[in-house]
Amino acid sequence: MSKENKIFVSCENANHICDKNQYKEASFWEKVKLNIHLIYCKACRKYSAKNTKLTNLFKDPKVISINQSAKDVMKEQLKKKMSEQK
Repeated sequence: MSKENKIFVSCENANHICDKNQYKEASFWEKVKLNIHLIYCKACRKYSAKNTKLTNLFKDPKVISINQSAKDVMKEQLKKKMSEQK
């Protein structure tokens, strides 16, 4: 294997390493290869940025859901409105 193949990775491999890095499973060497790839590949930089954004959204979703009693009230109101439409 040539030296180029050890340092430079394809976009497919870079995306795989990016995914591994998202879950803290990438080795130090994989991170180095990913960062080298990101220097010259705009598409993979975009993929990596979106991956990071998605990870952050899942870590802190900031979603507030309503309680079950409020859901039940909404269901009853919906049923009532639907029966009125018939």
